[in-house]
Amino acid sequence: MSEFIKTERHDAVQIIRMNRPDKKNAITRDMYHGIADALRQADNDDSIRVNVLLGLPGAFSAGNDMQDFMTAAMSQGSLGGEIVDFLHTLSQSRKPLISGVDGLAIGVGTTLNLHCDLTFATPRAVFHTPFVDLGLVPEAGSTLLAPGIMGHQRAFALLAMGEAMSAEQALEAGIVWRIVAEDVLESEVLNAAQKLAARPPTALQLTRELMKSQPEPLNARIDREAQIFADRLKSAEAAQAVGAFLSRKK
Repeated sequence: MSEFIKTERHDAVQIIRMNRPDKKNAITRDMYHGIADALRQADNDDSIRVNVLLGLPGAFSAGNDMQDFMTAAMSQGSLGGEIVDFLHTLSQSRKPLISGVDGLAIGVGTTLNLHCDLTFATPRAVFHTPFVDLGLVPEAGSTLLAPGIMGHQRAFALLAMGEAMSAEQALEAGIVWRIVAEDVLESEVLNAAQKLAARPPTALQLTRELMKSQPEPLNARIDREAQIFADRLKSAEAAQAVGAFLSRKK
């Protein structure tokens, strides 16, 4: 388990917390591996009925650690096995997943919420996917999921034009279920998780599976996005855009 991924149990609820405050929860390959391991553990443990994914105050996640991504692309010639494994584990997770978003939700910090069954956000949450600005393409199956949830034009504005969404806009678009104050975010998320955990587990799981998209098209889209993303990471266009981004971060 990554040192930046913390897990804890509250009865039948597993909390998975991204905890890298100095980098605003920018996600590394090791962190992806840690989250995937926790989700698999839940799938294999009947005593865990619901997963909760949280970040930190003001920073759910600043997105991918771009330095880590560029290292993977240059050395492996791919997006990285840990990342693709995480995306498939996320999309195929058998237990309900609830997220609580406060502050920044950049890149995968936005797109992973498309896989959640409930997302709570605070008024200061900002959902932003600047993939194209970096010469890249969206990931996590978002090019399939987002248009289905919010319609083509909203999804295009978010994923292609890189327009940020406020919590209110995300609520209206259907990627947030409820907006709550910062000081009650985690208690509201945990309360919802415990309500779900109290439901008959097999009936809940079957209902969730019936509501979700068929896994085959989503898995194929995740793989296609990942390949194009990896190819783009090695492109001159992305090298220039990502280089400029990393220079600004120093």
